[in-house]
Amino acid sequence: MNPSPSNSRPARAPIVIAHRGASGYLPEHTFAAKAYAHALGADYLEQDCVLTRDDVPVVFHDLVLEEVTDVARVFPERRRADGHWYLIDLDLAELRQLSVHDRVNPANGESTYPERFGEVLPLRIRSLAEELSLVRGLNRSTRRHAGVYTEVKSPAWHRTQGKDLAPRVLETLADFGYRTADDDVWLQCFDDAELLRIRDELGCRLRLVQLIGENEWQESATDYDALRTAAGLARVATYAAGIGPWIPQIVQWPAAGAEPAYSTLVRDAHAVGLAVHPYTFRSDQLPAHAPDAAAVHRALFEVAGADGLFTDFPDVTLAALGRRG
Repeated sequence: MNPSPSNSRPARAPIVIAHRGASGYLPEHTFAAKAYAHALGADYLEQDCVLTRDDVPVVFHDLVLEEVTDVARVFPERRRADGHWYLIDLDLAELRQLSVHDRVNPANGESTYPERFGEVLPLRIRSLAEELSLVRGLNRSTRRHAGVYTEVKSPAWHRTQGKDLAPRVLETLADFGYRTADDDVWLQCFDDAELLRIRDELGCRLRLVQLIGENEWQESATDYDALRTAAGLARVATYAAGIGPWIPQIVQWPAAGAEPAYSTLVRDAHAVGLAVHPYTFRSDQLPAHAPDAAAVHRALFEVAGADGLFTDFPDVTLAALGRRG
């Protein structure tokens, strides 16, 4: 990490991306979380997409179901030998029978975020088409426009299961008018080979975002260390309009009370024309040793110059930017 801050600044006001909706307040990726994020004033609503057994892209973050649904109760017999219930093993009609709740540890039922919503209600998994209908309707009725920020989840894993996710996602987006770089949509993926395929083989003209993780996460075969170099970013700029790095790849607090230390990632990305939308701000899970939410926002926006932020708490990020929705 470079202790000197980046001197780059976004050309436009940073965007606020509701991470899985207003997931700090309501169970992630439910209609309730998305509608509340829209009401709070988020610029974009995120959709992680996974494919069902009957080839319908649904909005869901995990490949497995047990951390955020009651699948173990409803379909106990559908557990695989590895102990997991996979979304791809169920049809959309079956998935509609599940209730979605806040994230828990399935081994003991303990809440991952104990101070969040916590209630069990009949909140459902929805298809990507249903979610895009919700966004379109909210944009119409409120006369306040929010864009969509869609992820193709684990495409290589889907292919090992005999499924091809990206074409289904692109078809659905196109059905709702999201077809070009001028449309209010970003399409993201951790897999660099898949993004190249989406652009070249599938002919996608949407704004693409290369998500950047850590190699140890084994998110895909992508070499994220290489992508974060100047040469790697220059390569990303040939096929994508932006990057989505993990917050600690931009700024870290070495110890409690220490000044933040910055990498040059934002500056280097801006140098080759890439927007930078880091993930994920959580009021109840700040980066290690960060003193408070204000310090995190100040570091990302005022010092590093990020162009947007994925946030579980859209209102907190909007307030940090001097906006109230």
